[in-house]
Amino acid sequence: MTETFRITLAQLNPTVGALAANAEKAYAAWARGRDAGSDFVALPEMFLTGYQTQDLVRRPAFQRDAICALDALAERCADGPPLGIGAPWVEGAALYNAYLVLQGGKMIARMLKHELPNDDVFDEVRLFTSGPISGPVRIGPLRLGIPVCEDAWHPDVAETLAETGAEVLFVPNGSPYRRGKRDLRLNVTVARVVETGLPLIYLNTVGGQDDQVFDGASFALNPGGELAMQLAPFEEVIEEITLKHGPEGWRVAQAPEVALPDEWEQDYHAMVLSLRDYLGKSGFSSVVLGLSGGIDSALVATIAADAVGPKNVHCVMLPSEFTSQGSLDDAAAVAGALGCRLDTVHIEAARGAVGEALAHLFQGTRPDVTEENIQSRLRGLMLMALSNKFGEMLLTTGNKSEMAVGYATIYGDMAGGYNPIKDLYKTRVFQTCRWRNANHRPWMMGPAGEVIAPRIIDKPPSAELRAEQKDEDSLPPYEVLDAILERLIEGQQSIAEIVEAGFDRATVERVEHLLYISEWKRFQSAPGTRLSTMAFWLDRRYPIVNRWRDRG
Repeated sequence: MTETFRITLAQLNPTVGALAANAEKAYAAWARGRDAGSDFVALPEMFLTGYQTQDLVRRPAFQRDAICALDALAERCADGPPLGIGAPWVEGAALYNAYLVLQGGKMIARMLKHELPNDDVFDEVRLFTSGPISGPVRIGPLRLGIPVCEDAWHPDVAETLAETGAEVLFVPNGSPYRRGKRDLRLNVTVARVVETGLPLIYLNTVGGQDDQVFDGASFALNPGGELAMQLAPFEEVIEEITLKHGPEGWRVAQAPEVALPDEWEQDYHAMVLSLRDYLGKSGFSSVVLGLSGGIDSALVATIAADAVGPKNVHCVMLPSEFTSQGSLDDAAAVAGALGCRLDTVHIEAARGAVGEALAHLFQGTRPDVTEENIQSRLRGLMLMALSNKFGEMLLTTGNKSEMAVGYATIYGDMAGGYNPIKDLYKTRVFQTCRWRNANHRPWMMGPAGEVIAPRIIDKPPSAELRAEQKDEDSLPPYEVLDAILERLIEGQQSIAEIVEAGFDRATVERVEHLLYISEWKRFQSAPGTRLSTMAFWLDRRYPIVNRWRDRG
């Protein structure tokens, strides 16, 4: 008779610090696995506390509460299959990122993460002690090797597990999304499978946490690197998979395979989910934003409608004398197509009052960007007043191109609690709007169809802070600007390399200068969804004051 082993994989969405709620989710997954006759129920890395905890996990009181929650969970899951769950573990003065197996009311196995990531958005060397490489744990007929997340990226951990008798590798993860990440994960795990000759099951967490969004997309590989399972990205999933033992060892025999969407859909889903979770986990159910008639605010309104529903999105038009009728019409069209509330607040009277209050100090000077920014700051003031009064989180709408070069007003259009398009270059904003007009998915709460009129996508971008203003009056065309910025930021190329690629030196030097002098603004900017390898915050940590310029 062929030997089988059934695993319940719980690709779920925890909340950082919500120990009781996370434990309850873990128990529900365990009960589902128990009722399904599973031999093992598995949750992702650091699930009990949520991930990433950052310095919260260093607090002794938090550690005590987490271990108490773990003990209580073990008691609840005493009568049934073993439960695997990630949690912090303390031994003396050492704090570990651990993966624990609970059975019969107690912990029966403990794997301590050996390789601590200290790059990208991770700083685990600051938080945890590196544990020894653990051997496999026997669960029923199966010896399971458990390299915790980063451990699977290094051949020595998997090799040691294989050499000490592991028959299957199970990798619990807290791996955040960025464009192209799934292919990178697959390349790494295929290498481990080829090196060890063992099947590998990769279980990732899902959900938004601050700027990061965890995409799930868990998968399994059989020896040779054959894909044997693929779960949906960005969604909570609990699935049973069956392993069978034959002459060549264990193999994943029965498991779901879901087709993965393209990068445009994954980016969009990431922005929707990260905003939905940032709001929900912060205690907000509705948002307010300034709807200017431009493409950026139109896209943010659409993302918000898809995240929390159109009835929970409050759009506000704040016109001045420089606001065109076309912009008023376009804002109304977006709000109407989405089904969102749209109000109008005129800023001219307030602008006049501010001008009058400053007139004796500004006397003898010529109008410049100061007067332009007063308009933006008045809009930020009024939107924050609406946020305070009605308990709606204010969303800010600056794209990555603008955030990179400081083409945004601090305390004005940068005011807000979250920015879902913060890591989306302007040229990608255009394409994302076209994608959303042509596509609708069940996880979107907004309406299907063309919600952003093509004329909004096609018209020349403008801040409309002075007469006949266009973005390209102050910046290179976005196709040029974004190409330079991607080389400077993601590619970390030198000025000479970018010029050699065909760009004008003076333009490149100016863009680099704007990038560096805008660091202080970004330091005060709202968090936003991480989509790339070099998002502004944890990916790219530059000094605010920096006099160096690349002139090689």
